[in-house]
Amino acid sequence: MTTGADGRGLAGFAALLADPTRAGFCLALLDGRAWTAGELARAAGVAASTASDHLTRLVAGGLLVEQRQGRHRYVRLADPAVAQLVEDLAARAPAPATPPRTLRAASAGIALAYARTCYDHLAGRLGVLLHDALLARGVLDRSGGLALTGAGVAWLAGLGVPVEPLRATRRPLVRDCLDWTERRPHLAGAVGAALCGRFLDLGWTARGTGRAVRLTPAGREALAEALGLDPALLAPPATRDTGPARA
Repeated sequence: MTTGADGRGLAGFAALLADPTRAGFCLALLDGRAWTAGELARAAGVAASTASDHLTRLVAGGLLVEQRQGRHRYVRLADPAVAQLVEDLAARAPAPATPPRTLRAASAGIALAYARTCYDHLAGRLGVLLHDALLARGVLDRSGGLALTGAGVAWLAGLGVPVEPLRATRRPLVRDCLDWTERRPHLAGAVGAALCGRFLDLGWTARGTGRAVRLTPAGREALAEALGLDPALLAPPATRDTGPARA
């Protein structure tokens, strides 16, 4: 069997994520923010020159875009479709063979699994709970494919999220995104992004370390009321900051 040009192109594109450092950069950038090359290098534990080489390949391959501001070079994921690709691949990757070696690392992993950003929408257990609760309340319907209902438009308006501006974007209003820790869908699309931003604006959620998102005590009560859920279902896991990590 021969492989045509399309096959070679796909193989070349896949090779961009075949390197652990480049894959780690893309995972870090799922927080939706722009990073400098130096920040990514420190996060990955590689030399600045190594990071620069990897970033050049990712930009040339269309996975990242860059913006220069003064002496700094900022990079971010190219668009939501790239974020979806990275998250989908992460969801299909095998679980780590060894557990975290420090309490801090374990706590960070628990926090990420509970709630985090997937580019610009909520992921983790909280994101999946939101997705399922919106289906149960009739805000979303999947009888003919995932869609926003008329009741959903009214529900969003009550939260201060008008839908008409979202319809004007090129993104789908709602879309399933496979969650890499829960292995079930959370809500993406323009509505998913708008809800994530609105929860932050209302103080219902707050950014934690890296991609992690915290549900505030006030947010837990307010979100449970908005979704018709028992607040206990939204309870975050018990984590604590232990200071400098020890082996």
